[in-house]
Amino acid sequence: MRAIGIILAGGNNHRMKELTQKRAVSAMPVAGSYRSIDFALSSMSNSRIQKVAVLTQYNSRSLNEHLSSSKWWDFGRKQGGLYVLTPAVTADNSNWYRGTADAIYQNLHFLKNSHEPYVVIASGDCVYKMDFNKLLEYHIDKKADITVVCKDMEPGVNVERFGTIKMNEEYRIEEFEEKPIVAKTNTISCGIYVIRRRALIEMLERCAEEDRYDFVRDILIRYKDMKKIYGYKIRDYWRNIASVDDYFSTNMDFLNPEVRNYFFKQYPDVYSKVDDLPPAKYNVGAQIKNSLISSGCIVNGVVEDSVVFKKSYIGNNCYIKNCIILNDVYIGDNTHLENCIVESRDTIRANSYHVGEDGIKILIERDERYVI
Repeated sequence: MRAIGIILAGGNNHRMKELTQKRAVSAMPVAGSYRSIDFALSSMSNSRIQKVAVLTQYNSRSLNEHLSSSKWWDFGRKQGGLYVLTPAVTADNSNWYRGTADAIYQNLHFLKNSHEPYVVIASGDCVYKMDFNKLLEYHIDKKADITVVCKDMEPGVNVERFGTIKMNEEYRIEEFEEKPIVAKTNTISCGIYVIRRRALIEMLERCAEEDRYDFVRDILIRYKDMKKIYGYKIRDYWRNIASVDDYFSTNMDFLNPEVRNYFFKQYPDVYSKVDDLPPAKYNVGAQIKNSLISSGCIVNGVVEDSVVFKKSYIGNNCYIKNCIILNDVYIGDNTHLENCIVESRDTIRANSYHVGEDGIKILIERDERYVI
């Protein structure tokens, strides 16, 4: 493909609360065996983008471990490959990434040393599948300077937390508002962009000269009347992990057979780092209803409408309903959990009772198994 990829995976989101105390949002576990960033990486790999940079910063240890080998997404190549770029102290700059535009600018050498004419920029905290070849064809046919992937949201969705856009009949963007107080349209930006590489370099250098750091505010919104910026509407599944409720509902979507079929049984595939784990084990007395149970789990109790991630143990006489159990959790006997997210590597003591009364409850218990 005639494009390189950039995945923005360095930001922090306070609306994720305790869930981002030990990991970046892009490293959040999704659908039992995946991470949020897997969906962007898989889409780029399936679109034959051979050179991809992942820009990391906040709480990047877990994400860097996940990206330690590029073979899982078929980026282990002699030419191109997967690049994990973190902030670095140089003779000219000692700042952390101050925004999305500044993050790309601080890695301008990646753009300048590439020869592909186009750049696909994506966020690492979204769940979707996309053929970027079709997006690039649309971009070229429209003779656009920038193309923004967008989606019409369902009525009732709080679109004020996204960037909203308004287009004319030819899909050229006329208005772009970042997190408006009152949205004028239900069409949102999905955080995926296509732009010519040389034009991006020029815009980033100009932003740096003027101490501007944000890609949306200082490039898209600022240049919307000067550049030809078009929208590319998608109608397939797309979700953004921007809050605890978003994260919970995104995982719960995978309990829907249609969503599972779309992601895991329809081409193209979604790839992730693979652990060599045995299949889940269900002991006598275990009851599973409408749930995802991942590899390496041992289940003794009742699990309903829940997603249980890898290497988790659920004890005898437990009742787990409408919960997300992250990796390597130990749940003691006679425990009742409802409307909860249990943080990874936690130990829930026997005879515990936790119910999220006013929304989703995040459980972080002292991990006695790992105390030295």
